[in-house]
Amino acid sequence: MNRKKCYKEFFVIFIFIFVLMLNHSVYAIDWEDEEVPINFKIEILPWEIVNNIIPNKTTFTIIDIETGLSFKVQRRAGSHHVDAQPLTKDDTQIMKKIYHNQWSWKRRAIIVFINNQMIAASMNGMPHGAGSLQNGFPGHFCIHFYGSLTHRLKNEDSAHKLMILKAAGKLDEYLGTVSPYELIRIFTMAINQGDQKLLSMTLSNPDHSNRFKKLAENITYFGVEDFSRQSLEDANGLIFLDVPVQVKIYKEGKGSESKNIHFMIRREGLTDRWFIDQDAIYEALR
Repeated sequence: MNRKKCYKEFFVIFIFIFVLMLNHSVYAIDWEDEEVPINFKIEILPWEIVNNIIPNKTTFTIIDIETGLSFKVQRRAGSHHVDAQPLTKDDTQIMKKIYHNQWSWKRRAIIVFINNQMIAASMNGMPHGAGSLQNGFPGHFCIHFYGSLTHRLKNEDSAHKLMILKAAGKLDEYLGTVSPYELIRIFTMAINQGDQKLLSMTLSNPDHSNRFKKLAENITYFGVEDFSRQSLEDANGLIFLDVPVQVKIYKEGKGSESKNIHFMIRREGLTDRWFIDQDAIYEALR
């Protein structure tokens, strides 16, 4: 193995540890080498740029933010996002391990590592469509970048967008800008994606998050059917908002239930960010 390849392998291993230790925050470290200049900054790049960085048939590495596991993939198609396949059967097994050995449409925050660049991205984990590599993966899966669109609806997928922000360490900054109504929508996506980190970031009282975590794990689907909104101009002058919502909930082993619940949305001051009152929503859902 030559020196350049050794540095690249060391770089990937180092990132696994470093990203997890810093809790996925954005960072940049100066690393200079005459042969292999390495950029430790996770970038959010628009799809138009990434589309040129990763042309069809390009091989690159995916690093899963939550587990630190990595696998190699090849871009096979995609005009609005990357349609990719794991490169080998071993890569397929690593990807399946990331998804707890069960393929899923759930989005996951990832880093795409290519040409010594780290690019924030999001993937789903469900084989679909056609596949041509001898990798044991029955189809391809999708990787979204900032500004990527879905094939069918030609719109930006909100859950993918959140995972891209998560990969770049920008979630907390983004949540500081959202309205109470957008916060409820993010709460809904966090439950449906099974993303405990994102869910905890929407709630008050983080010290009591374990009991809500157990409750959320038993909810297989959380859908908002009717959303009562008041004027955002009125909300801007408040530190507390009671938002009644008609929801449909599927709980493991209990089937579906439609009910009216109240989201109590709070903030400390007029310039602070909003949180969902954890105690109130826990009582409403249990």
